[in-house]
Amino acid sequence: MEYKQRTVTCGQLRKSDVGNHVVLNGWVHRNRNHGGIHFINLRDRYGITQVVVGESVPPAVAEIAEKLHLEYCIAVEGIVQARPDSMINAEMVTGEIEVEVTNLQILSTCDPIPFMIDDESDAKEDTRLRYRYLDLRSKGMQKRIRLRHDFIRAIREFLSNRDFYEIETPTLIRSTPEGARDFVVPSRLYAGKFYALPQSPQLLKQILMVSGFDKYFQIARCYRDEDARGDRQLEFTQLDLEMSFVNRDDVLSLMEELFNDVFRKVMQIELPQHFRRLSWAEAMNTYGVDKPDLRYDLPLVDVVDIAKDSTFGTFKAVLEAGGVVKALRAPASTEVAFTRKYITALEDAAKVYGAKGLAWMKVGANNTLEGGVSKFFAGQETTLIKRMEASAGDMIVFVGDQWKKTCNSLGAVRTKLARDLGLIDPKVFAFCWIIDFPLFEFNEEKGHWEAAHHMFSMPQTQYLDSLESDPGSAIGDLYDLVLNGYEVASGSIRIHDVELQKRIFRICNIPDEVAEERFGFLLNAFRYGPPPHGGIAPGIDRMLMIMAGQTSIKEVIAFPKNTAAISPMDEAPSYIDQAQLDELHLCIKQPQQKD
Repeated sequence: MEYKQRTVTCGQLRKSDVGNHVVLNGWVHRNRNHGGIHFINLRDRYGITQVVVGESVPPAVAEIAEKLHLEYCIAVEGIVQARPDSMINAEMVTGEIEVEVTNLQILSTCDPIPFMIDDESDAKEDTRLRYRYLDLRSKGMQKRIRLRHDFIRAIREFLSNRDFYEIETPTLIRSTPEGARDFVVPSRLYAGKFYALPQSPQLLKQILMVSGFDKYFQIARCYRDEDARGDRQLEFTQLDLEMSFVNRDDVLSLMEELFNDVFRKVMQIELPQHFRRLSWAEAMNTYGVDKPDLRYDLPLVDVVDIAKDSTFGTFKAVLEAGGVVKALRAPASTEVAFTRKYITALEDAAKVYGAKGLAWMKVGANNTLEGGVSKFFAGQETTLIKRMEASAGDMIVFVGDQWKKTCNSLGAVRTKLARDLGLIDPKVFAFCWIIDFPLFEFNEEKGHWEAAHHMFSMPQTQYLDSLESDPGSAIGDLYDLVLNGYEVASGSIRIHDVELQKRIFRICNIPDEVAEERFGFLLNAFRYGPPPHGGIAPGIDRMLMIMAGQTSIKEVIAFPKNTAAISPMDEAPSYIDQAQLDELHLCIKQPQQKD
């Protein structure tokens, strides 16, 4: 097909181009017919230009203009004209000009569209994903995909300038089940054997350190067979990074430099030179969660001593059972009235994390406490109000239970309060480091210890001698990067000693023979002079979601799955035919129908 190729884009023309002969290619964004004169907004990914088909055009051109519908792809030839002053559109960068059409060509037609293509679509998610090729034409999606490109390019530039090598690792690897489920790929050549898609390049990047590539990174595709949610997909992208001969501070400092550079280039935002650091215990005690949102304050406050001296039997029973009592100040607000209905909503948020209830009281004038459980704290009004830094009109809420349940439950209340009371500034990016994580956590269901992050993380030195005798007390050389209440990166200094690695496996209920079968290739590599090393893996999708002011990573991924792990556009996953199954030596066992 012969057609006129564009000489300019739809976002390029300005008043200085008046009089120029130009060709534009793009899609019909809007088409207004004013008595035989057509005003067409022509769109490409660079912008929108108004083109005008006037009464003086040849009949053939006028006939084509009559046939145009939304999203037809066309070529426009014409002369750039200045718009009359009264017709200038200040909201468009091309709003001072229009193109007087001399020739039109339809490059392709378009069926009636299922939703309007605007800045942002109001169509249902599954409709947007079914017609993703249309959804991606919207200004919002075009802008976010551009943000993704700029973000990744800035990462590559920064790390390449600091002597990092970008090295690809395989997509088809050995299955090393630990953590989430693997996606597996059957082998045609080796009946009954399977490859796995990598949950991360963790073991391979450690082997690259053994290989002498002391500064490695990769924009890595990762796959985990787990339930999807707003900030998680079956397949995702992370910046995978590893370095040799480093300690924790080296990794953290590099990441602070990286994100300062990237945010400056991509967002024109200056971040703090260094990010705040909180220990895991401090984050849990103060904010109720190990990924705190620091855009607002609202700390959790320990009130064990006050609860102990109260007459509230529920709290006394909690303390006698070895639990704790914590409180949170809800500041007076014009946004929300602290009605009984609203207090119930806060209580529901706490119960999601196991709290049995939510105690409360309100602060009155002259250091008085009113309502709820206030009568049980008679004589302690001044002490409690001072401890909570509360004022008249504030409300104080309490949870009493075992430590972690108390922290998590009141942390959920903190988050809800901040959202409801309008305490969150969406323009702020509040990074912080969470360090000193527990190395292990006990799986009550399975009855054994498991790695809190993964089994390749180095214990801090002071816990090496007591790993087996007291695994619950061991702290790892682990670190998470948190941004606005989301974990956006996780890393650690790694184990590089074969015997120590075996000890960790044994504590996690993996005996030596199983460890050799699953991880023998890593253990073998560690027998050949491995260097001390450590790394981190920021999640690119999640960071971009936050940077773009979205609440779902689907908004920054070109072709995501929906929450049911399905791609509505191409209907993946799908069945394969019997011939393919036979080649792969597979027989499908259909699930039994439920009554």
